Amino acid sequence: MTPGPWQILIIVVLIVLIFGAGRLPRIMEDVAKGIKSFKKGMKDEDEPSDTKSLGKDDKTADKNKKS
Repeated sequence: MTPGPWQILIIVVLIVLIFGAGRLPRIMEDVAKGIKSFKKGMKDEDEPSDTKSLGKDDKTADKNKKS
């Protein structure tokens, strides 16, 4: 069940009443920073695994050169 336009409007009004109109831009900025940080962390997590596999290949290549 998806929320209708009236339900979304009620939620927005409640958020404005709870946090106030002045604090909303700051809150949204913090949320955006958190999302960017999360995406960067996920991207950084993927990169070390690629370099680890390259390191294993390099060691294997070195062993083959010595033989």
